[in-house]
Amino acid sequence: MILLSAQNISKTYMERKVLDDVSFFLNEGDKVGIVGINGTGKSTLLKILAGADESDKGSVTRTNGIRISYLPQIPEFDDRGRLIEQVLAHLPNDLRSSKEYEARSILGKLGLQDCDRDISSLSGGEKRRAGIASALIQPSDVLLLDEPTNHIDNETSQLLEELLLKYRGAIVMVTHDRYFLDRICNKIVEIDRGKLYSCDGNYSDHILQKAQREADAEAAERKAKSLYRRELEWISRGARARGTKSKERTERFEELKNREIPVQAESIAMQSVSSRLGKKTIEIENISKSIDGKPLITDFSYIISRDARIGIVGSNGAGKSTFLKMLCGQVTPDSGRIVLGDTVNIGYFSQECGEMDPSLRVIEYIRETADIVRTPEGTVTAAQMLERFLFNSELQWNRIEKLSGGERKRLYLLKILMQAPNILLLDEPTNDLDITTLTILEDYLRSFSGAVIAVSHDRYFLDKMASEIFEFRNGQCTRFNGNYSDYAEKVSAEERENESRPKKSSGKKERTYTGERKARFSFKEQREYETIDSDIASLEEQITAAEKDIAANASDYVKLQELSDLKTSLEAQLEEKMERWVYLNELAEKIEKERS
Repeated sequence: MILLSAQNISKTYMERKVLDDVSFFLNEGDKVGIVGINGTGKSTLLKILAGADESDKGSVTRTNGIRISYLPQIPEFDDRGRLIEQVLAHLPNDLRSSKEYEARSILGKLGLQDCDRDISSLSGGEKRRAGIASALIQPSDVLLLDEPTNHIDNETSQLLEELLLKYRGAIVMVTHDRYFLDRICNKIVEIDRGKLYSCDGNYSDHILQKAQREADAEAAERKAKSLYRRELEWISRGARARGTKSKERTERFEELKNREIPVQAESIAMQSVSSRLGKKTIEIENISKSIDGKPLITDFSYIISRDARIGIVGSNGAGKSTFLKMLCGQVTPDSGRIVLGDTVNIGYFSQECGEMDPSLRVIEYIRETADIVRTPEGTVTAAQMLERFLFNSELQWNRIEKLSGGERKRLYLLKILMQAPNILLLDEPTNDLDITTLTILEDYLRSFSGAVIAVSHDRYFLDKMASEIFEFRNGQCTRFNGNYSDYAEKVSAEERENESRPKKSSGKKERTYTGERKARFSFKEQREYETIDSDIASLEEQITAAEKDIAANASDYVKLQELSDLKTSLEAQLEEKMERWVYLNELAEKIEKERS
């Protein structure tokens, strides 16, 4: 059944046509990932589907009674108010009290234990998690998520992944997290130059199908070019006859001449731009740092090698970004010291993209760094570098304020690389960057001649770039050899070993219990136990009646849709009742055993 359809949608944003007469259909059970280069209209499409924006042309049709929950890139909260109240604010008044326990539970799992704190005290990452909780607790048939993994740590990403895998409704999400796309999605939609290209399967399937599609298009174009050359030669010699065959051949030549040439997929070219790095890089000697009495790192020493590839992980607020700021001199350690070699040239990619004057034009911003850069392939101008980063001549003269968030990130990344660093410090480089840019960045880092230290929650990115993982936890920095998957496996193995190890006695006299607490019904459970059989029988009768009505109204589409929705709702209620029936009867058996 189609839950949501958008037909012949067009949208122009900031003088750019981001969606050009496209159509999108969402069916029951669909888990759709939307991908594409920054600025192509991914978030715009999601807003139109959610009803948060309107298209210039076309229409969006939603099935009667469909419930949509939407998570924008920047969650919408009041400036002040209790966290729990803000998370529940979008719910109808009659649902808020019944949903409060679920909201507190999800917030706790997402690392927000104090649900009564003021929303104004939350960091950007914490507000992101609060937004996720707000979207998940809304009763919905469709979840629309715009970059749900941005600004959250690795553990929260994995938890969100588990929650979405259990979600029974349809999902449409914009994300660059390739593990997310692989493990959750059963359909990928790519936006490229205003058009949509759909693929059944996960992200890996999409990559294979896209490669095949491009290879087929190239093969067809080669064949057309060969045929065009032959026909051109024939036309140039002059037709020897005036018959029908000559006329048909001339028409075919005109078709070949005016054929639509396949457009090559946009890609970014990053040449390695770096300066020489001597033997001495960065030496960290017994550094410690605390903020507001909370220790972030304690007595840590390390010498960074010239070809280091270090990934840094840890929960939000653990000190990862502070560590990078200490390395580049923006923050001073409380004790210890950091010594830089004479030839060290640090390129620091901050989460905040530094200071970008929104009134500057794109090319002016880049020329602040350099007009010309030298690459292994030769000298390249600022305009040429911008072209390689998908900023065409028109975009180069746009003001920065007109760029999307992802385009600003890409522009900022280019500015950092044009400084010819030999040590790169990357603080959450994957936030807001599209998959194409990330893939090229990963390839660039593989050939980069200096050291790379990256804070990231993107597991796929860390698997591709890191050969060592630093984990920040409880004021300590622990080092692990290998990439993120190696680190995750070691941590999981250690946790399993700790769980299987018998607990040591503390020496104190511990309170012991000779038996379990007696099983008993609460008042509400007793009432529910007495009526649940009749409730289940009633739901089964209603489902049977709905099925008969569906068969009798097969030609009435509107009535059929209403009956189908009713049947789906009844089946969901029945499934929930059956789960309760199992729990209550098991509890009743325990009570009976204890009595006997």
